[in-house]
Amino acid sequence: MDTGDTAWILTSSALVFFMTPGLAFFYGGMVRTKNALAMFMKIFAAIGVVTVTWTLLGFSLAFGDDVGGFIGNLKFIGLFNLGTNSSNFGLTIPDNVFMVFQMMFAIIAPALIAGAVAERMKFNAWIIFIALWSILVYSPIAHMVWGGGFIASNIEALDFAGGLVVHINAGAAALAAVIVLGKRKNSGKPVRPSLVLLGAGVLWFGWFGFNAGSALAADGIAANAFVTTQIAAATAAICWNLYESLTGSKPSTIGFASGAVAGLVAITPAAGFVTPFSALLIGVAAGVICPACIKLKNKFNYDDSLDVVAVHLIGGIIGSLMLGLLADVAVNGAGANGLFLGNATLLMNQILAIIFTIAYSFIFSFMIIKVIDKTIGIRVSDEIESSGLDIALHGEDFASKE
Repeated sequence: MDTGDTAWILTSSALVFFMTPGLAFFYGGMVRTKNALAMFMKIFAAIGVVTVTWTLLGFSLAFGDDVGGFIGNLKFIGLFNLGTNSSNFGLTIPDNVFMVFQMMFAIIAPALIAGAVAERMKFNAWIIFIALWSILVYSPIAHMVWGGGFIASNIEALDFAGGLVVHINAGAAALAAVIVLGKRKNSGKPVRPSLVLLGAGVLWFGWFGFNAGSALAADGIAANAFVTTQIAAATAAICWNLYESLTGSKPSTIGFASGAVAGLVAITPAAGFVTPFSALLIGVAAGVICPACIKLKNKFNYDDSLDVVAVHLIGGIIGSLMLGLLADVAVNGAGANGLFLGNATLLMNQILAIIFTIAYSFIFSFMIIKVIDKTIGIRVSDEIESSGLDIALHGEDFASKE
């Protein structure tokens, strides 16, 4: 055990946890005032629900001994058999530190989906959905990518900090959810850009733990991930504003915040495998492609309220593909060279992993939410949707004063 590594991963765990309240501010500022508290509740509820599911079953399914390449066994059910001063995973940090770091990823992944279903999903349906999703979708994907399962061992794809596990996974689930849920009766523009910027700032800050912490040590790879994270986020934010200007809009605060998040998403799978200049290229791609993809929801007629698909699914795909182009073993010997350094195999592996992750997440997420819809229903009534979810579902008003 290394005390420096342990201290860094504990700090990173706290940083990643802080991202979830940051996400609440980011999303909460994008919905109408009458639905703001309902958005906050959906995201904060993920902290409670997934902490319990991860403790009881999720961590073991993700990081238990491999069963058939798709799931872990029940070795760590209830968090038994974890070392408090030793590692089952060959790390220099205790098992419980590794577990809690991974818990924070498991919490924010379903919280991301909340942005797609904003302003129309029942709270009780949301609770059941994220509980089942965290066990049946998140944990298997985490195992296949990070737990020695199918994607890591058979496809041999790379994912440094969650491009596949968190962002593509949540983005595909968000698409499935909005298809079942249907479009809002009426939609509005963001009414509190200051909250959006605050949330983006908190997310940006926490993302250093998200990416640099994924080195699982306080070393040069963590430092590289820290640097590439900053460069990609800043570059994408500027490029999003530039895209707005070149397409007839004004450079907006929402655009800058969204661009920063898109850059953070895109660098996530590659942060510990690419050079700083490659991170700049990834930021450019995310800052241009992600805003362009927002138009897809109009073309295909689905209502992704806060553009989770365009930012997280597309951003995750961009980062995972560009990792296949730009990865450099000089940065991280545990990785592989990409196509631009003479290895076409990695790019093919990344494409296969992206397709598999989207298919698995979309199909199982669709099934989960469809079953919930057929049993208790997933959508609030037209009356509640019109009046707002805050008072109807939670008895509180975002704008109320004593």
